[in-house]
Amino acid sequence: MVLGRTGHRQAPVEPVTLKILVAGGFGVGKTTLVGAVSEIRPLRTEELLSEAGRPVDDLAGVERKVTTTVAMDFGRITLRDDLVLYLFGTPGQDRFWFLWDELAQGALGAVVLADTRRLEDCFAAVDYFERRGIPFMMAVNCFEGATRYPGDMVRQALDLDEEVPVVLCDARKRESAKNVLISLVEHAMTRVSESRQPAAT
Repeated sequence: MVLGRTGHRQAPVEPVTLKILVAGGFGVGKTTLVGAVSEIRPLRTEELLSEAGRPVDDLAGVERKVTTTVAMDFGRITLRDDLVLYLFGTPGQDRFWFLWDELAQGALGAVVLADTRRLEDCFAAVDYFERRGIPFMMAVNCFEGATRYPGDMVRQALDLDEEVPVVLCDARKRESAKNVLISLVEHAMTRVSESRQPAAT
């Protein structure tokens, strides 16, 4: 119980919980972002990359990567006392995309992570959310040694609509990743509000 302005006891606020997806190509930093912001120990379903997977897993640009997500990552972050986000990181390889439909059910929106060295790897995620009408934003993970491009250049390269937010981030840093999630929630809530407005006659 907490005291209100009048001194009367008020019941604790029951937080609104929202489901958010973190998507993108293989090795782009999805597991890292979920782990950076989660206030609980994140659930990870990572397995060691095997020789059998090398013909189908493109390691160009991520040669030092030794594990991969095979189902999902899961984490939780409290943005405010009344707002909690449940984060679901999707697997990046094509052969695990059958899981995306399950993970996308009930999601408010999605963060699509991108690596400018392999920008084409996020086309599939962008297409997925566009086709299903799920609000999403683009977060460019600024890897060390990668050329940094302005958001407008990334938007143009991916042919994104003007209303889709594009931000630069460092998925390893909590505040940077948290700001990405805040931007997504604001964008998705705006989209939901607009969809509920009656059409002009």
